[in-house]
Amino acid sequence: MPSPFWSACAGLALAAMVAMPALADGLKDEIAPTGKLRVAIAISPAGGAFWSTKTEAGYAGVPVDLGKDMAAQIGIPVEYVVYQNSGQITDAAGNGSWDVTWLPKDPERETKMTFGPIYEVADATYIVKAGSSVTNFATLDQPGIKVAAVNATTTMRGAVAHLKNANVTGYQTYDEIFGLLKSGEVDAFALSRDQLNKMAQKIPGTRVLDETFKKTVTAVAVPLGHPQSLAFVTKFMNEAVTNGTLRKAYDNNGLKDTPIRTE
Repeated sequence: MPSPFWSACAGLALAAMVAMPALADGLKDEIAPTGKLRVAIAISPAGGAFWSTKTEAGYAGVPVDLGKDMAAQIGIPVEYVVYQNSGQITDAAGNGSWDVTWLPKDPERETKMTFGPIYEVADATYIVKAGSSVTNFATLDQPGIKVAAVNATTTMRGAVAHLKNANVTGYQTYDEIFGLLKSGEVDAFALSRDQLNKMAQKIPGTRVLDETFKKTVTAVAVPLGHPQSLAFVTKFMNEAVTNGTLRKAYDNNGLKDTPIRTE
């Protein structure tokens, strides 16, 4: 006959086993109320650590790969909710249309969502059109200079604060600004340096300025009021850095030479 001590231990073990699925179910209810992990992504042709791209097979990008791995870890399907830019993702944070995202962090966005660990630090600068006489920030920040930025983004807010004389205008998509820069209808485009370097390769004669006006940090995020989700995505990202998941996502998306910068 088992002693009271061992009976108590067995009871505790059984209680723990019963509690574990309940905890998992609680996380699933919070992080995936539709039964799928809805990952918000923003699309551009250039891709990168934040942007994703549309492919014949669906979508590709670092957030795409991370979302797929995160959903697999929870044991649910993944669904990608597509937006044109990070500002649209931010605006949708309170309406229940997505569950997790990866996007640039700033104080304004922290009023609408909760951020976990940073996984990218990028330099924001400007690319100038072909034939431009602009060579640095001083010659860029002049009356009559037209600077484009993706609307309602961290980079746009940074450019507006940085430039005192040039005119900064927001546009909805990367593609639209690409066309305006190529045709010479705007003088410059504000974005992260890695994205602009790729753009410069596609538009001969353009030049990426050497200076940096802002450090943009990108992180995982969940809507406000989701503590279990935040704890889970924080653990997931910390492990992704150490176990190679993040490095693999970078390598799979043309970022083999890009270091992972968490601060």
